Amino acid sequence: MTASRILVTLTLLAALATVTACGRKAGLETPYEAAVQARKDAQKAEQPVPPEPEKPVEDKKFILDPLI
Repeated sequence: MTASRILVTLTLLAALATVTACGRKAGLETPYEAAVQARKDAQKAEQPVPPEPEKPVEDKKFILDPLI
């Protein structure tokens, strides 16, 4: 390997390590939960409050759900 190839490989590995560290470690939020939290944050900051979110409809069960 030449020096330039080693440098490119190390740069790509460093970039990959940086990208994998991004994000937050928590559970996923549904759009409804995010809208409720946005309303609470707006009220707390005394800003205009977004409209009340609609409650989600219960999902129908699908035959392949146990596989997931």
